[in-house]
Amino acid sequence: MGKVAAKIKVMPNSPEIDLDALQERLESTLPEGAKINGVEREEVAFGLVALYPTVIVPDGAGGTEAVEDGFSDVEGVESVGVENVGRI
Repeated sequence: MGKVAAKIKVMPNSPEIDLDALQERLESTLPEGAKINGVEREEVAFGLVALYPTVIVPDGAGGTEAVEDGFSDVEGVESVGVENVGRI
């Protein structure tokens, strides 16, 4: 079975969110076999910064759905969306 790399956009619900703490909470929700392979940050507007973790997951049923669901449940996350997906 191969692996899939997905770049996921995570929008915090406030500019006051501690992005380092948010990143740690995101990492703690990853399902078994998934890992974060780098995180980019991009200012969106008015001090709000989006996180773009690149997540490596096994190429199986469900794809990135479990990661997206886990990220959505993290305190301080407003929205989660997949930006790019590719096999590695």
